[in-house]
Amino acid sequence: MIGILGKKVGMTQVYDEKGKLCPVTVVEALPSSVLTVRSKEKNGYCAIQLGIVDFKKKTKNSPGKKFIREVKVDEGHSYKAGDVINADVFSVGDFVDIVASSKGKGFQGGMKRWGWSGGEGGHGSMHHRRIGSIGASSFPSRVHRGKTMPGHMGNKTRTVQNLMIMSVDKENNIMAVNGSVPGHNGTFLMIKEAIKKPRKQEKKDEANK
Repeated sequence: MIGILGKKVGMTQVYDEKGKLCPVTVVEALPSSVLTVRSKEKNGYCAIQLGIVDFKKKTKNSPGKKFIREVKVDEGHSYKAGDVINADVFSVGDFVDIVASSKGKGFQGGMKRWGWSGGEGGHGSMHHRRIGSIGASSFPSRVHRGKTMPGHMGNKTRTVQNLMIMSVDKENNIMAVNGSVPGHNGTFLMIKEAIKKPRKQEKKDEANK
């Protein structure tokens, strides 16, 4: 398992090898510093802690990082604290999973949040977009668990799986992945090797062995 941290730049379109126009998300794969190495003997699992974007240095010590995430690695890895991971860990044709926070939409009603159909549209109706009754009175005299209600929408951690890397600019640490990723432009992302590899990636891995 390999991974890197980055930032969403925006979306555009590119043509693939067959001439098909594909929507892509441009990602700036920022150089990720290895802050800590987790070992199975000490921590019970193997992982590396990555960090990007320095805080303003106020002391003589090294500045802290604004965005820190852990990526699981195999036991035989060679990473150590102080290493820097760049976009060259991935290549065109690889499949990745991207984890990010979705756009926050504030407090929303049930129609936008859950897709309710809404009430009657006539002038006499008092429930155009309101929630109405949420449960029976005598039995069971409670609201069932999982009832959809108005509330805060968005700003949740979401994972998009199996996005294919369309291009990699190793000099500028820029990647283009097929499809969309969560969050607004400028959102920090965690980009890691796809867990559920498609058949194309499995064939590519077998050919590289």
